[in-house]
Amino acid sequence: MLRANRIFTCCLAFSLVFFSVYTVQGSSPEGPCDPGLQKGLEDCLTSLDLQKAIVEKSLSIALVDITDPSSPRMAYANPNEMMYAASLPKIAILLGVFERIFRGDMQLNDKTWDELQQMIRYSSNEAATHLLQRVGKEFLANLLQSPRYRFYDPDKNGGLWVGKDYSASPAWKRDPLHNLSHGATALQVARFYYLLETGELVSPGFSRLMKVILGNPAINHKFVKGLRATYPDAHIFRKSGTWKEFHSDSGIIEHEGYRYIAVALTRSPNGGKWLSDLIVQLDTLVRRSGKPAEPNTASVRPPHPIPSGFSSLFPMK
Repeated sequence: MLRANRIFTCCLAFSLVFFSVYTVQGSSPEGPCDPGLQKGLEDCLTSLDLQKAIVEKSLSIALVDITDPSSPRMAYANPNEMMYAASLPKIAILLGVFERIFRGDMQLNDKTWDELQQMIRYSSNEAATHLLQRVGKEFLANLLQSPRYRFYDPDKNGGLWVGKDYSASPAWKRDPLHNLSHGATALQVARFYYLLETGELVSPGFSRLMKVILGNPAINHKFVKGLRATYPDAHIFRKSGTWKEFHSDSGIIEHEGYRYIAVALTRSPNGGKWLSDLIVQLDTLVRRSGKPAEPNTASVRPPHPIPSGFSSLFPMK
């Protein structure tokens, strides 16, 4: 607990942000759009020859520029296309652990902290299975569907789902719409990171601790591989997933005074390379099309109210 407290003290500077949503070709309308970011995303997909993947719905993307909390910008393609996401839904187990801790059902001690890092940074299936058992499968399923979070929403074609532990055991409960044991949509994963940044996951303090756990990824592939090779000064707080032809990655990236959320889910043997190439172009897009935060506010910002447009789309209560 002492180590966790020290980490929490170091994380008090993480800011509160918000965003609204919009649509691009290949997705259903969700709300207002940023034309410049939309065009930029379409250009990225063209340059990477990924238009066919969008049409075939084997690629789903959500990009949110949250550098300026008063003017968030978003672009996405196939945002509500639910796919098998392998280890990416371990972020839901992360949420479940901190909900249990907040309610007094678990303790945030060194053992739990280390196990959380193993699950997120190293994607340990053993740690994920043990933590899911402690949280409870039914508790987590109810939490993901709860009115507060709605990370799995039938009206949005599903979302985050963990219906099986990460072992050889059979599925406990597959998702009601797509029969997936570990599933996600890009939009719901983007909401997860948005609510993490706003301090709305469990509590502001626990949201900051969860972000710390998502930092310093130990697996150098997909988003991490692309950023480290091209922009080694970028910081990423992420979780990815891999199983057979399914490749996914997600996270908050902070680079040169910019901050953005990127989520991509793929169904292709080439998905890993798609993601490594895509994140480089998305990073460049955000930095070229937006404005960096002021030097004294790049890491520390005052809280801002959630805009009415976002609240109507994703009410928290």
